[in-house]
Amino acid sequence: MRIAVVGAGAMGSVYAGLLADAGNDVWVVDTWEAHVVAIREYGLRVEGASGDRTVRLGATTRAVEVGEVDLIVISTKAMDVRAAATAATVLAAPGTVVLPIQNGLGSADTVSEIFGPERTVVGVAGGFGASVVAPGHVRHEGMELLRLGEREGPASERLERIAAVWRAAGFNVKTYDDVGPLVWEKLICNVCFSGTCAILDGTIGEVLDDASAWAVASRCATEAYDVARALRIDLSFDDPVEYARTFGLRIREARPSLLLDLRAGRRCEIDVINGAIPRVGRSVGVAAPVNETVTALVKALESRSSRIG
Repeated sequence: MRIAVVGAGAMGSVYAGLLADAGNDVWVVDTWEAHVVAIREYGLRVEGASGDRTVRLGATTRAVEVGEVDLIVISTKAMDVRAAATAATVLAAPGTVVLPIQNGLGSADTVSEIFGPERTVVGVAGGFGASVVAPGHVRHEGMELLRLGEREGPASERLERIAAVWRAAGFNVKTYDDVGPLVWEKLICNVCFSGTCAILDGTIGEVLDDASAWAVASRCATEAYDVARALRIDLSFDDPVEYARTFGLRIREARPSLLLDLRAGRRCEIDVINGAIPRVGRSVGVAAPVNETVTALVKALESRSSRIG
């Protein structure tokens, strides 16, 4: 399959490296020139849960250089999805499928606006804990699960073909007939750890081991669960605290991408993760005061970081 991964940060690079290593014709498209140059000159090194390999693949800062592809994977941060998807329209042929994989809520809707709902499928990744070591070099702590679904309706033949490509590259993939649960089950884990780890500048394991930190994190998960239930999302569990704890135990050493962005002085995705819970909660009459407080504290840290930078 000919694939373009638009947004070659930590997660996008893991996707691209493993998909290319499995024999697909893969290009990465990213605005980070040093990363693109390193990949061109030395290949993309991917180490961690899947092993350690250096893979040759295409890399560019300009999507127009790639040509048409079968699959466009949008793996930018949520706040960059609209710009990335707009730039990626030059990659689309009549049968091209677009797969956004982001944290939080709203990315698939944005991509659907640009490419059309008939082209757009939904992806949710969990348990990777990826980070950039240096230009051209990424690491991931886990290989838990990639969930795929059509935006509406049951899993289709095209979705199963896409899933087979990812499975052949070593990913654990499940397809779903209802995208609501796959989005919200990941979001509950995100809101549990992302904001709390960012505020405390700690790993997931450190939050799990500290009773006070876990009290905040687990309450964030519970509020998200309450909102999902009010939306009548058919979740696969009835104990959000245990669900999030079990998820976190598998990647104890990971630092959420939100924390890594905050450390680096980059914009972070708090508005579509913890910040989404009180916003959506208001629409269904469910309060989320802990998520609201965590969001405000992360924004304060983000503002402080930008002033210092």
